[in-house]
Amino acid sequence: MSTEHDVSANATSWQTESPVRSVQKRTVRVLAAAQIVGGVGVGVSVSIGSLLAESVAQSETYAGLARTATTAGAAAVGVPLALLAQRRGRRTSLSTGWLVAAVGGILLVGSAVSRSIPLLIAGMLLFGIGSATNQQSRYAAADLAAPHRRAQDLSLVVWSTTIGSVIGPNLADPGAAVASALHLPRLAGAFVLATVCMALASALLWGLLRPDPLVLSRQYQAAEGLPESGTGTSQTGTLRAGLRHLRHAPRAAFACVTIVVAHTIMAAVMTMTPVSMSQHGAGLTIVGVTISGHLLGMYAFSPLVGWLSDRIGHLSTVVAGQAVFLGSAVLSGMGGDSVGMVMAGLFLLGLGWSFSLVAGSAMLSDTTPAALRPGVQGTTDTAMNVVAAVGAGLAGPLMGWIGFGGLNAAAGALVLPVLAFWAFLVRAR
Repeated sequence: MSTEHDVSANATSWQTESPVRSVQKRTVRVLAAAQIVGGVGVGVSVSIGSLLAESVAQSETYAGLARTATTAGAAAVGVPLALLAQRRGRRTSLSTGWLVAAVGGILLVGSAVSRSIPLLIAGMLLFGIGSATNQQSRYAAADLAAPHRRAQDLSLVVWSTTIGSVIGPNLADPGAAVASALHLPRLAGAFVLATVCMALASALLWGLLRPDPLVLSRQYQAAEGLPESGTGTSQTGTLRAGLRHLRHAPRAAFACVTIVVAHTIMAAVMTMTPVSMSQHGAGLTIVGVTISGHLLGMYAFSPLVGWLSDRIGHLSTVVAGQAVFLGSAVLSGMGGDSVGMVMAGLFLLGLGWSFSLVAGSAMLSDTTPAALRPGVQGTTDTAMNVVAAVGAGLAGPLMGWIGFGGLNAAAGALVLPVLAFWAFLVRAR
């Protein structure tokens, strides 16, 4: 079946032309710049969002609700953003996502001033759209990329997130200075900065992401007479066509499953690692260093992972990622009160996620026609966020029942369906 193979494998002529390569280089630079700026805002929500929620509501319960609302916002908007890209292109979709997230930042500043819980929840929901936009930006880097460079280009956009994830959580003090100057509550200042960053990311994409990579790729495919199935104007039809493609294209389905499982493993273990470390006597500084090492594994090596994926193949890179996940489960699960083992395990957890996300995302783009690509990608990211949120929610009760070692064993077991699916694809060749 033709859909089982990389649909772009026979369409490389236009992708290797000099004008297209030039546009692709510019596209990746613009996407990376927007990721750096907008990612600062996403980083703020991770570290300071729960503190703002607790301050506004005067309750620790709302600290957890803030993270839930942000995750729900990201999950809810994955498909709508993709369908907007389907109709209007990446430029409109991504710039709109960052702009709506900036509006969420304004609402959060307002909630800090008025102590309004409804404004807080609404702001967190909209702020979560920034996370979804951040995630979907990686796909825009693959629209014009030649198949032999697709993972590398995509990985550069993923890598750019590193900068924002490092800067964002450290905006509490600069934000306090801004809040003082504007006569706002102390924690509101960080969200003022985050709002400005997200609005700037929106402006960068709207002004500079020209020509639109998805629109241009469709134009070239149409010029070469390549099939553009599923280009109807109905959003429902487009989404259904994308889901139908996943059902009938095993390699695309494998990429989707890989991304969802990887994000779930990462979310479940990362959520409970600080709790486990604290129970074993680790201080906040050590916990912070461990989380930083995890983020390093997630993002810092993604260009190397992308290069490897293009060299040895996306399928092989995904399998290597599952092996890394298993190594992480062993180290973290057996770490106990050994800080070194847990730190190494969490670093490998991030690295396994990087292998799976970069190779899986490139493979998803390779095995999906351009006409269906946004819908399939948005569906995958929505599933990724929803399932990961469930996994993170179940991680606490599971750890209470079988301990941190048991939680890691359960997370390690999740790679088995991926490996079984891989074995099926190998036999079907």
